[in-house]
Amino acid sequence: MTSQTGVLRKMHNQLAEPVEYQLVLNNEEIPLAPYLGKPIKLVYTGKIHCIHCGRLSKKSFNQGYCYPCFMKLAQCDTCIVKPELCHYASGTCREPSWGEQHCMQPHFVYLANSSTLKVGITRQGQLPTRWIDQGAVAALPILKVQSRYLSGLMEVAFKDHVADKTNWQQMLKGEAEPIDLAAERDSLLPQVQDALRDLRHRFGDQAVELLPQAEVVNIRYPVLAYPSKVKSLSFDKEPVVTGVLEGIKGQYLLLDTGVINIRKFAGYEVEFSDLV
Repeated sequence: MTSQTGVLRKMHNQLAEPVEYQLVLNNEEIPLAPYLGKPIKLVYTGKIHCIHCGRLSKKSFNQGYCYPCFMKLAQCDTCIVKPELCHYASGTCREPSWGEQHCMQPHFVYLANSSTLKVGITRQGQLPTRWIDQGAVAALPILKVQSRYLSGLMEVAFKDHVADKTNWQQMLKGEAEPIDLAAERDSLLPQVQDALRDLRHRFGDQAVELLPQAEVVNIRYPVLAYPSKVKSLSFDKEPVVTGVLEGIKGQYLLLDTGVINIRKFAGYEVEFSDLV
């Protein structure tokens, strides 16, 4: 039996056939492919460490931060989930240097097929990781813009015509039905022409670039069996999680006893072991 204890981070992944995943404990990577089809155990020790400053915390905020970091860090601000409200663009960013490094960089607006068709945004260097984290089976970049703020403005325009959320329970029940993402792009772009014109008028023609030649990226996950009924497991309710690892998709481990969102418990100190 192998065993390792450390502080959880979100799983690392690499696009492959299928996707390769690593469980991360104290910044050490544990490849998960060898454990597929085998019983594993995760034991929460009761300790939570802030993923930014490392201090012990009684509670986790925003998937891994202590309360002081949650209150002061720009990466925990509301504009991270609503980039159209960008504080940097308004001159009120808590950490302008962080904003310049992470937000005032090229971003993509994309279409993805996770549970159903959705629109999303991500920083240029986060592809295809972002798509994998969302459990998308296919994705297609449709626009490239100069900043996170501009990507947020365009996402708002698309949201009038297409969803911007993944139904995580549906995503974990099986493969999404195929969608012609290129055809969906060609159908949606004429519907957001007013927003595109406004963006170019305000920020210049170089602010947004159409990507008609972009190709669809197809993604296959290491799943032996999908659950017929999704039961969510939580360290906050049960510190010991055991079961046969039947698959990995998005940031979820799919066990025969239920599913657990690893990213949700970033900062939790956990002992990982196999039961063979």
